[in-house]
Amino acid sequence: MKKVLKKATADEIADMAEKGADISRYFSNNGKLKYPIKRVNVDFSDIMLKELDEIANELNISRQALIKTYLRQALDNHYLAQQRNNR
Repeated sequence: MKKVLKKATADEIADMAEKGADISRYFSNNGKLKYPIKRVNVDFSDIMLKELDEIANELNISRQALIKTYLRQALDNHYLAQQRNNR
């Protein structure tokens, strides 16, 4: 006879983990790690918003996606410049 595992809630799994129990059977490792998202408010001038919207439309992406992409590029460039300066 096949042993059936009782489905555990997240709270039950957390309790088991806190007690040091092996909880690996509850995870398949098929998922992706998702970092928590924090919502922020940023003020832009009308001219800058117009520019962002025009570029977003050209690229067929949302304004939010464009801002995130440009910000990621700026952060990457910042870290690359720091590495060059520290050599």
